[in-house]
Amino acid sequence: MAKIPRVIIVEDDEIIADLISLMLEKKGYTVVGKIASGEESIRKAAELEPDLILMDIHLTGQMDGVTAAQYIFQLFHFPIIFLTGMCDDTLLERAKNAQPYGYLLKPFSDRELTSNVELALYNHSIKMRHLDNYPIGLPKKIIEILDVLILTDPQGRIIFFNPYAGRFLDLPDNQILMNHWREVMMFINDKTDEQLEDPIPEVVKQQLVVLHDINAAVVNRSGKRRKASIIARPVKDDNNNLLGVLLHIKEKTLDQIKMAAKKYDPSVYVQSSPIKRM
Repeated sequence: MAKIPRVIIVEDDEIIADLISLMLEKKGYTVVGKIASGEESIRKAAELEPDLILMDIHLTGQMDGVTAAQYIFQLFHFPIIFLTGMCDDTLLERAKNAQPYGYLLKPFSDRELTSNVELALYNHSIKMRHLDNYPIGLPKKIIEILDVLILTDPQGRIIFFNPYAGRFLDLPDNQILMNHWREVMMFINDKTDEQLEDPIPEVVKQQLVVLHDINAAVVNRSGKRRKASIIARPVKDDNNNLLGVLLHIKEKTLDQIKMAAKKYDPSVYVQSSPIKRM
C-alpha cells in the first residue's frame, strides 16, 4: 500500500489554510498541521516530519516564510512550495535561496495545487539520494533526545528548540522563540556564581566550537540550577554559509560530577599520586 503524503500548511489566514486543506484532502493527502507563523513552523516541522510543506511567504510574526523555509530545508530537508499573493524580483531572489520546489501565486485552482505537490514530492525523492547531511541531526533523534538542543540565529535569538529544552526552560513557547537565549537562561561558573561569557559571538566570529565544561552550570528563569556541559557550535548550510549556532546542553549525572571533582581537585590529585622525594 502506497504511503499517503503528509503535508503541513503554514498560512496566517485561517480561511485560506482551511481551503487549501480541503483541496488536499479531496485528493487523498493528509494535512498534519496548520501553522500561522514562520518561527513556530520550524519546530513543528521537526516534530511532525511532513513529506511536504506549503509555506506562505508573507506571514505575521517575527519571521517571514522565506527565512523559515530556509531553516527548515537546510536543517531537515523537508521540501517546500511557496504560496504568495505578490511577486517581485527581490522576493523571488530571496525565495531562490530557500531552494523551494514550487511557487504558487494566489488564487490558484486545486489542479494547480495538486500538480505542484505531486511534482515537488517526486523531485524531492530524487534529490534526497544526495541529501544525507543533517546539520543538527535527524529530526526524530532531535525530538527524542534527553539533552537540551537550542538553535539560535547569528545574533543569539532562539529560532528552534527541542521538546526537552522546552521542559528544561519551563517557559511558554512565545517566551522562548525569537527571544535572545540570555533572556531565558544563564550560563554560570558553579563555584563562583560568576556569569560565563556569551559563546555566540565567538562561534560566529571564529566559526569554531566553544565548550564550557568544568564547573559550568545552567540556570533557567525560575532559578533552577543544573550542572552541565555546554557546547556551542556553528551550523552551516550546504553552501558553507553560517545558518546559526547550536547550543547543546548535557546535564551531568552525580557520578560525572564526582569524577570531575576527583580529576580536577588538586588536593585529591596529590593524595592519589604522592610526589616521591629525591
